[in-house]
Amino acid sequence: MPEQKFSAEMGKRKLPGTINDDRPLPHDAEAEAAVLGAILLEPKPLIEYATEIMGSAAFFFDTEDKHKKKKPSPVFYNPRHQRIYSTLCQLHEEQVEIDLITICNALTKKQTLEFIGGESYLAKLMNAIATTANFETWCKMVRDFSIVRNLISTCENIKDKCFEGEHPVTELLDQVEKEILEAGKQEQRSDILHIKDIIKNDKNSDEKGAFQYLIDMMQQEEGIAGLPTGLPGLDNLITGLKPGEMFVLAARPSIGKTSLALNMMSNIALNETRSTAVGFFSLEMTARQLGVRLLCTESGFSERDFYDGNVTNLTKLTQAAQRIGEAQIFIDPTPALRIRELRSKARRMHSMNNIKVLFIDYLQLMKAEIRSDSRQEEVSTISSGIKALAKELNIPIVVLAQLNREVEKSATGTPKLSHLRESGAIEQDADIVAFLHRDRDEQKDKSAEYNIKGLPSKLIIEKNRNGQTGSIELLFFPNIMKFVCSSRMHDDDVPHN
Repeated sequence: MPEQKFSAEMGKRKLPGTINDDRPLPHDAEAEAAVLGAILLEPKPLIEYATEIMGSAAFFFDTEDKHKKKKPSPVFYNPRHQRIYSTLCQLHEEQVEIDLITICNALTKKQTLEFIGGESYLAKLMNAIATTANFETWCKMVRDFSIVRNLISTCENIKDKCFEGEHPVTELLDQVEKEILEAGKQEQRSDILHIKDIIKNDKNSDEKGAFQYLIDMMQQEEGIAGLPTGLPGLDNLITGLKPGEMFVLAARPSIGKTSLALNMMSNIALNETRSTAVGFFSLEMTARQLGVRLLCTESGFSERDFYDGNVTNLTKLTQAAQRIGEAQIFIDPTPALRIRELRSKARRMHSMNNIKVLFIDYLQLMKAEIRSDSRQEEVSTISSGIKALAKELNIPIVVLAQLNREVEKSATGTPKLSHLRESGAIEQDADIVAFLHRDRDEQKDKSAEYNIKGLPSKLIIEKNRNGQTGSIELLFFPNIMKFVCSSRMHDDDVPHN
């Protein structure tokens, strides 16, 4: 008996549009009817207003033109209302005057007039409301119920895939996050703004306008332009790392791009005037290797000092360990990371730890979701995915990249945008492209001298979408993996030995 009951329950099928014992999905039939009735009364202004509130996906063209054909919208729950609204929008697009006659004629041509209830149902919709004053409220009610249904559908689909057992857990988690975020975006639609509201100078407003932004920048208020990198020359040129921007730091191997990225990260995280959480994805180095580098840079000792037993006083190392340990630094050392995994991890890192900037080391070690015969296409997909992630999380992302060997063949040896390895899409997606450059061959024989004086290096801002380009003179101390601006070098920056 128990087995028979179990089999019978397992054999039950859900009816379309229902869940759990034929329960109908959430909707408001009166709000849907009110929206359509209002449009029939005042078609010209209200169709456009409805599209603005509910989105362009609220209707579909169901003509025989295959280029215009789309699936029926889930915004309206009632199939009759879907058909009516799509026909109204089609007539509006074709600039046909809308009245009871033209809408009935259009529905007749589609052989759907009888399906929607005939002319009498259209007349009933028109007579059901006395005023269109609450039109915006009705549209928002219809849209909100649509979002709820989309969330239910997403959860149902994920549940089915979980039972199938054919999809990796990481793929399921990424799909849940992506679809729920997409459902939420239905509600987040930008209003059309008057230019006065954009340049507003209300300092107490939740979102400062362009006028106040410039005033605060002039007065150098804390963090107004972006996150300071700790390199004054760079900060003066780009005015800090800004939310939503993709900063590409590129160089040939063994020039010091990872060291510079770690310097920027620790400068931000260890800033005494503010506590800023940072994230670092390392595809090349292990977590312990990164920890060793951070400790050596912060304490002023080199790894060689420990190997040779030259460190007799551990006070500096202990203090460095304490400072770094108290900082909000979050490191993910997963190798060969896919863009989907990066998105999922970055979203959780952002939501759980409120990171304000993300570092990725480095782009060419990442993998695309779908293998392609062209590595350039894969890198292009990864690059556009990183830029989209920066905009989604509204934080700056610093991504490291390698330059190809052509830079070494050039007459001057100075990097150019065309030297970015494996993809021209990187330079298109990036808001800022910086090249780290130094004469590696000339400096090989003078390593001991340069450990004290520093290796002359140059950070070239080749592209800056929202500001100046130029170059910054740096000094690199290879024994402690530290970069400083040559014009701002202090005694503390020089290795103690």
